[in-house]
Amino acid sequence: MPKAKRKGQKGNFHQTLTPLLFLSPNALIFVVFIIIPAVQGLRMSVMDWSILGTPKYIGLRNFERLLRDRVFGITVRNTVVYSLFMVLLITVFSLLLALLLYRNTLRGERLFRSAFYLPSLLSMITVGIAWRFIMGDEMGIINYVLRAWGAGEVGWLSDPKFAMGSVIFVSVWAQAGYYMVIMISGLQAIPQELYEAATIDGCGRKQSFWHITLPMLKSTVLVVIVLATISSFKAYELINVMTGGGPGYSTKFIVQQVYQVAFTEDRMGYASAMSVVLMAIIGVFTLLQFKLTGKEQDYE
Repeated sequence: MPKAKRKGQKGNFHQTLTPLLFLSPNALIFVVFIIIPAVQGLRMSVMDWSILGTPKYIGLRNFERLLRDRVFGITVRNTVVYSLFMVLLITVFSLLLALLLYRNTLRGERLFRSAFYLPSLLSMITVGIAWRFIMGDEMGIINYVLRAWGAGEVGWLSDPKFAMGSVIFVSVWAQAGYYMVIMISGLQAIPQELYEAATIDGCGRKQSFWHITLPMLKSTVLVVIVLATISSFKAYELINVMTGGGPGYSTKFIVQQVYQVAFTEDRMGYASAMSVVLMAIIGVFTLLQFKLTGKEQDYE
């Protein structure tokens, strides 16, 4: 009889090679399109580099310029403000929608799920064009209705007081349905026996929500927050179509500034330094979210 395999003993060559072969395509894509560009970006950030010129090593001079760059400071502030409000609103609204639609008790519930999820399938360029027609100053539908009612026009996209709020609203509208699906999956994974036991003990809906739903949904909420944060810091198409970063610099984010500096002003090294700062900001925000939400998460 063959000897029993000892605990902790490694598999044979084929058992080890097979998983590696299945992982190799994704690993290759990750290295080629993520790791190598990231390393190249770090290398470019310490150089004076134009597309047609010869790279010249300048050390940390690009980062020193960033500290004195007023426009970059404005884009950092705009990006952080946009990210904070967008992540907060998306988390709240996606959770509310999930709570309404996960029990399969409402008539037409699948239709409502599809309706809320559909905007997340659209291109951000399409969403931006559509909402530009809705929120435009002269040809916008909203201002047309306001004029018909005798009210004045509102510069939803041309007034600095409203432009950022308009962009945040459209971003939440376009993406909340995607995160709603993630929330629904988390809610459906909570054992119903917990709610039944809580009901027997005399707990109401509010008590069950605060003491069962939220604690059990902690990992899912963290996933939504992290994904929404990364998405908000990468926002480009929607903002570029709706406002172009204006009026002035009121909706100009780091990504828009990186694109302009790199491909309009032909300062690839300086743009790479901005990208490194953006990567650092995303990393800090993500670590803070893990810290605030809890070090240990249960993803089972």
